[in-house]
Parts: sequence; structure tokens; C-alpha cells
Amino acid sequence: MTTPAAHRPPVHHTVAARPEDVWAVLADGWAYPTWVVGAARVRAVDPGWPAVGTRIEHSVGVWPLLLSDNTEVEDSDPGRMLLLRARGWPLGEAHVLLELTPAGDGTRLSLREDVVSGPSRVLPAPLRQAAIHPRNVESLRRLALLAERRDPTGRAHPGRAVSEG
Repeated sequence: MTTPAAHRPPVHHTVAARPEDVWAVLADGWAYPTWVVGAARVRAVDPGWPAVGTRIEHSVGVWPLLLSDNTEVEDSDPGRMLLLRARGWPLGEAHVLLELTPAGDGTRLSLREDVVSGPSRVLPAPLRQAAIHPRNVESLRRLALLAERRDPTGRAHPGRAVSEG
């Protein structure tokens, strides 16, 4: 992997859902703001998402301070790996690497992220990672909750109620 994100410490989360169920959430571009912390809304999703080169047009922030930009798939191995270039100018761009590994009846998720361009790039890597880490922990928690509610057909799983604890 030739992305700066591949060399950053990962955030891990084990999900009580199969890799196919996790991938189904990732493959639903309209669900992006549901699990990505900071994403406020999706304006458009390219047909074929998450194939390489497809994009999600999104907004980040809180109204009325929204930045509109996009996230593009740079590499994809369905059910296993997704490499995204998330843009949020004028803040910059980041590589986001998601990896899915079967773990018993579930999935071990790994997420690595790093800034690749823009003003945030001047911050030392340890400072960037300290800022990114809590957001990525919460993003994986949200992704897990969505995946755990899916049944093999992709519908919400009636036997798995989501509760906050």
C-alpha cells in the first residue's frame, strides 16, 4: 500500500457482523454521514460506488458552517479493503484506509487515516494522529452498529436492537 495512512497507527474495532454485512454499509454511499463523524450530508453518490474512481459528494461541518466537497475511492477490494481520498477544502485532504478481516463469526475493522495535503499537513504526525484518533474510534463504533443491524439480505436485523450503554 503506497498511502501515508498505511504507516499510521490503526484504530481497531471488532464487529458482531460478517465482513459482507460491514461491506454492505460501506457500499451504501448514502449511509456515509451516518457513520463518518463530521459528515453532515450526502448530495450525490456515483453509480458503482465503491468502485475505484467513484465519488460521494458530501458536506462536512455543522449548518450554517458547511464545507461541500467529495470523497473518492482510490483502491477497493470488495469485502476486504477500501482506500478513500476524503476532501474537505480549505482544510485539506486525507487518505482513509479501512480493512476488514474475518474474526470468528464477526469482523475486525481497522481504520488508518492521515492528511495528505492542505494546511493540516504542517502539523507533526503525532499531533495529527491525536486529533484524528477519537473521531475514528467513534466512526468505527457507528459503522459497527449499522453492520450489526443487517441480516444476510441487507435489511435491518429485527433481532438486534440498538441500545446506548
